[in-house]
Amino acid sequence: MEDEVLGSMGTSASLALRLGQAFFSTASLLFMCLHIDFYNYTAFSYLVTVMGLMIPWSLTLVMVDAYSVFIKYLPHQPRILLIIIAGDWVLSFLSLAAACATASVTDLLVDAGGSFCPAKSCSRFQLSATMAFLSWFLSFASSLFNLWLLPSL
Repeated sequence: MEDEVLGSMGTSASLALRLGQAFFSTASLLFMCLHIDFYNYTAFSYLVTVMGLMIPWSLTLVMVDAYSVFIKYLPHQPRILLIIIAGDWVLSFLSLAAACATASVTDLLVDAGGSFCPAKSCSRFQLSATMAFLSWFLSFASSLFNLWLLPSL
């Protein structure tokens, strides 16, 4: 096995990053969808869309990492790694934008008073934004680890 970069594709650290990504993306989506009127705000719909893209991406890469860690080490191929880096990069910035937009709109709704956002709903929106930020952090970290590995291939 060649020199491993901690957190790069095919390592146990990458598997942990991907599992965390999938968990936080799913949690963000569930907290947002618990409130029936989330679609009234574009930022909330955007978050649901981005997390809907992030979950299958993360779960697919969880399966690749799990196969590589537990069954058979897969050699790194530069083109495939470049696609994974690009996908991580795009999804990480989309999720950052969605988390920031959701946090901003939720903050405005809280400041506007209870008529726009009951306390229970606003706390769910805040939790959803927090989970989206955590998902972004793990996705961005994963992208950077793989980017670090790319020149050595």
